[in-house]
Amino acid sequence: MKIAPIRNEKDYQNAIKRLEQIFDAEKGSEEGDELEILSILIDQYENENFPIGMPDPIEAIKFRMEQMGMKQKDLAEVVGYKSRVSEILSKKRKLTLDMIRKLNTTLHIPTEVLVQDY
Repeated sequence: MKIAPIRNEKDYQNAIKRLEQIFDAEKGSEEGDELEILSILIDQYENENFPIGMPDPIEAIKFRMEQMGMKQKDLAEVVGYKSRVSEILSKKRKLTLDMIRKLNTTLHIPTEVLVQDY
């Protein structure tokens, strides 16, 4: 097991190839340890070089509604009136702190996503 830092794209590709080779390694074995360390190195490299921003709050709500099979009338039970839901989803009305709390609890959308400006 020879592990080195991932410093560039070539190192990254080699690490991915090796990870694929040992993916089913048994935990606690030498290859299992290598797999765990490689996973950490790859994750760190990806976070530094391919950061993923947070989603738009309203798009996150729409996506979660779709996942849960919810309609606007279902969301109205969470945030209030049906017309309010329409205004929120069209970005004509901002989310209030109370709405954010309810959406977090009901739809399980992280508050960090919901409090962003849009």
